[in-house]
Amino acid sequence: MPIDRRPLREQIREELLGRLDRGDFAAGTDINEVALAAELGVSRTPLREALITMAGEGVLESTQGRGFRFAPVSRKEFRELCEIVAGLEALALDRSDPAYLREIAPELLRMARDFPDRIAEQHVIERHDDEWHDLLVSGCRNERLIDLITSVKAGLRRYAHLLASDDTPLEREAAEHCRVAELLMTGDRAEAVQALRDNWVNGMERMMSRIPAS
Repeated sequence: MPIDRRPLREQIREELLGRLDRGDFAAGTDINEVALAAELGVSRTPLREALITMAGEGVLESTQGRGFRFAPVSRKEFRELCEIVAGLEALALDRSDPAYLREIAPELLRMARDFPDRIAEQHVIERHDDEWHDLLVSGCRNERLIDLITSVKAGLRRYAHLLASDDTPLEREAAEHCRVAELLMTGDRAEAVQALRDNWVNGMERMMSRIPAS
């Protein structure tokens, strides 16, 4: 049996994000630390460490004297998170080896073309997009930057899960991913960076209408 040697707090965080992915938690839900620790079979110390990490990522809110709760959704926060991720991914792309980008560009194009449906289920779109974006920034050797992208995305991802069930069709534009890949194939990294930013802005606008006004 494989042994998971990661710190327990990381394993707990991953489990909670997985439950969030499945829609087990609603926005604004308070967390009962005693009950959750018992359910997970862990002590409260690593659980609290995981919760503090998730609060730093924006997935949870921490209120002194009241503990943690899953953060409510808002159009303002969603827009800000999208802008941050767009900027971070653009920076990661700009810091990647141009030769490596040209090498992976055909695979990025294939992945984009293999997903031609404009409307698809949320969990299918998210899985495909995660794989595409992970490959896109895989050439960046700044580990802190990649960790930061992952952290901010944790707060961003909850919007798709909290605003749409897994079988709810969502809108997606595969042509935007194709455009980024095609520009990388020609060696035009500057235009690819701009196309990537446009992809995030357009995706943000497609989701904004689903977020209740504050």
